Amino acid sequence: MSTLSGRPNGKRLAVMHMTDTLDAGGLERVAVNLVNALPRERFSLSLCTTRRGGPLAGLIAPDVAQLELGRRHTVDVRAFWRLGKFLREHNVRVVHAHGTSLFVAVLASFLPPYPSVVWHDHYGYQQVRPRSVSLYRPSAGRARGVIAVNELLAQWSRDALRVRSDRVWYVPNFVVQPSTADAAPDLPGVPGGRVVCVANLRPQKSHPDLLRAFSGVVRVHPEAHLLLVGAPVDAAYAARLPDLIRELSLERSVTLLGERDDVPSILARCDVAVLSSVSEGFPLALVEYGMAGLPVVATAVGQCGEMLEEGRAGVLVAAGDHEAMAAGINDLLQARSRRVDLGERLRQRVCQKYGKDAVLRQVTHVYDVVTAS
Repeated sequence: MSTLSGRPNGKRLAVMHMTDTLDAGGLERVAVNLVNALPRERFSLSLCTTRRGGPLAGLIAPDVAQLELGRRHTVDVRAFWRLGKFLREHNVRVVHAHGTSLFVAVLASFLPPYPSVVWHDHYGYQQVRPRSVSLYRPSAGRARGVIAVNELLAQWSRDALRVRSDRVWYVPNFVVQPSTADAAPDLPGVPGGRVVCVANLRPQKSHPDLLRAFSGVVRVHPEAHLLLVGAPVDAAYAARLPDLIRELSLERSVTLLGERDDVPSILARCDVAVLSSVSEGFPLALVEYGMAGLPVVATAVGQCGEMLEEGRAGVLVAAGDHEAMAAGINDLLQARSRRVDLGERLRQRVCQKYGKDAVLRQVTHVYDVVTAS
């Protein structure tokens, strides 16, 4: 009898990834990356959205079964009937729930074939907006394992939610290197002076701090140009940014590029990358910056310090300190050799520590643990 990870006759383990939507956010991108990359010889994959799809649906591999529940409220009988039917037909043994889809996944664990739940905690606001322990503890307790995208979240699960330490894993995110590069886009600014920030427009990313920092940059480097790449996730927040740009007299020095599908090509034509967040989980933007070999100035929040090797693979500043951020950007703009050195160090770190294969090994280990007990 041949076996594969403890399953008789080499049968593949059916794993469903679950998200609330497929909007263009970091959590959703991680879910899509995982279902696309997990080894097919070991797993059959599906992806369920509890509410609606979104623009990332088109990036899902053709062999991944998709289910959109269209859930309109917490307990939607029709949606759960469809979910239960899918679980039975596909013999789903693991539901890998991203973010707040945990609550639906826990309900799914009571439906045949009674899949094990793995909760993937991506929460990026833990440092500024802690969540309700009483709300999460019952559901986290039902999960067979917790994957956290940074050590802060992992410790919260162990301490506050009382999840067994041997059932909590810190697993970094990864991004997929495009197989072919898009044509180089036309971008404002000049070579040697382009600064880029890839972050959806929402308060957590603290673009106002970055804009105030950039007003200090252009005083030293008048040719510098800031490119803001990201979807207007929070419409009211996004609407205030053009007003602040005018207030700071940065109309000729800042461009809002909006949501883009050619981010690697944009990064390839930039010189310095920044992240000004006041709170983070595990920012995929830093991995993208590293893959592009860009030097980085980032706030020391979430896993940023560890990703930038505590300042050896990038410049770290305190959240909200726009003067320190301006100084960091200015230093990199005026020292090309330092830009090259930091960019290469981050590129090597990303390849070695946050590469796809290393992350997939950790995720498959989690599946082995939760299905073996």
